[in-house]
Amino acid sequence: MLLMPVLIAALETAFNQLLFRDRSMKAARQRLHGKTLCIDVAELSTPLVLVFTEHHLDIVSQWDDVPDCHLQTRLSALMKLRDRQHLSALMRSGELIVEGDIQVIQQFIGLLDLAEFDPAEWLAPYLGDVVAEGLSQAAHKTVGTLTRTLCRQQHYLSETLTEEWRLVPGKLEGLWFQDEVTALEQSVSALTERLAKLERSQ
Repeated sequence: MLLMPVLIAALETAFNQLLFRDRSMKAARQRLHGKTLCIDVAELSTPLVLVFTEHHLDIVSQWDDVPDCHLQTRLSALMKLRDRQHLSALMRSGELIVEGDIQVIQQFIGLLDLAEFDPAEWLAPYLGDVVAEGLSQAAHKTVGTLTRTLCRQQHYLSETLTEEWRLVPGKLEGLWFQDEVTALEQSVSALTERLAKLERSQ
């Protein structure tokens, strides 16, 4: 897959910016120092191996050693892991399969939980504080509006489907309608024959 190297590079840059900029997270990062986490996502053609060091995170697609923790999941379940309370429920449901040291994934989720993603902070050095804050607020409003719109559309769709489903005839109604159509066809055929006989007699 040609996009994999680009995806890996983008993820590595994003995680390093997110997890290694704040000094207050140093203690949480130290717990993962020297650990490896293999994330096998069903939608991706190759697993991603996260290699934690003291000062940065490397992401590779090839890893010869056995990782400390191996995670198998789908992208939808992976998105839920932003909240560590979902970990146990996802494992019980089978959406998440963890092999090896479960503390690695727990500590990684905890580290992500500590990280604060503030677009304004990232944009400020390039655009200035005021412009960056304005863009960040506009982005939050846009995302909120889109989310509300999608929720409304989903609600309307479910209501429409429910109402349409009620209007769909049942099996017995379908059979009755078929019998009525057959009887009507027979009546029309009989009427046609009678008309033909009348025409011949005249």
